[in-house]
Amino acid sequence: LWAEGSFWFETGLTTRKGRNLLRDPRCALSLATDVFDLSLGGTATVVTDPDVVAARAAEWSADGGWPCRVDESGTALTAEFSAPSAGSPPWHVFRIDARSAAAVETVEPGGATRWDF
Repeated sequence: LWAEGSFWFETGLTTRKGRNLLRDPRCALSLATDVFDLSLGGTATVVTDPDVVAARAAEWSADGGWPCRVDESGTALTAEFSAPSAGSPPWHVFRIDARSAAAVETVEPGGATRWDF
């Protein structure tokens, strides 16, 4: 999810991803579009602010892809289902603070660009 100038995701804190990020928050996010591939490097931070968690839940639910809601703690998410790799609820919200990005054009004429933030 892209919101408030950052990428966001959720996962359980006891999953491999959650444990790894709590130990070492450095991460990479990659995505492909029709005309370029993008890779971001940065750090992932658990966000527990109830207002931010509620905003992300509303955005994930609004797109129709995942009907999640804030759990009783107010700092994590729950739902009837999630990706198997996310583990069991509760799922915690993470923000990625990008430090660098690289894009590679996948159509003619091609090319690549790197940014450092």
